[in-house]
Amino acid sequence: MNEIRKIHTATEEIRLEGGRAVEPPLTTVIVAAVMRNPWAGRPFVEDLHPDILGFAHDLGTLMADRLLDALGSPEALEAYGKSSVVGVDGEIEHANAMIHTLMFGDPIRVRADASSTLVFTNTRGGPGAPIIVPMVHKDEMLRRTHYHTAQTAVADAPRADEVIVAVAGASRGRPFPRIGDRDLDQPHRQAL
Repeated sequence: MNEIRKIHTATEEIRLEGGRAVEPPLTTVIVAAVMRNPWAGRPFVEDLHPDILGFAHDLGTLMADRLLDALGSPEALEAYGKSSVVGVDGEIEHANAMIHTLMFGDPIRVRADASSTLVFTNTRGGPGAPIIVPMVHKDEMLRRTHYHTAQTAVADAPRADEVIVAVAGASRGRPFPRIGDRDLDQPHRQAL
């Protein structure tokens, strides 16, 4: 597997929202691996896929295991997503390459007993850059109650020649969702 310098795990538990108790509390977890960007410092690489084959499956497996361990079990996960942040010596395509392959995503879906696409963000930044991970329901991508965003940062990452790969999960839908599902929008959409 590609060289990992550190793994950062951030857990948040929301117990109150809008002055009301959240029962059960909402737990979100982000697991972020800080690793060397395998393409940084090299001349333009035309095909990134061969390099990805060497580590994507193992990285996805590691990230899934850490996420589910932090949440307690696959059953505790209801929403999930992924993100990557590439350092300034890398290309946005390097950030994309790290997480946009079935070899990375499938181990996460299998371990989480999930079927939805892992929604994502890919950005460039320096040390302390925000790691923002959007999430959707693990099986019903369009279920609005589970549209979440988790955020963290690693003070010393990514360095210029690094990339951060992150996955996030949530234990439930948002506290007190009140925007309704997509079907409520249809009559208004047709009127426009």
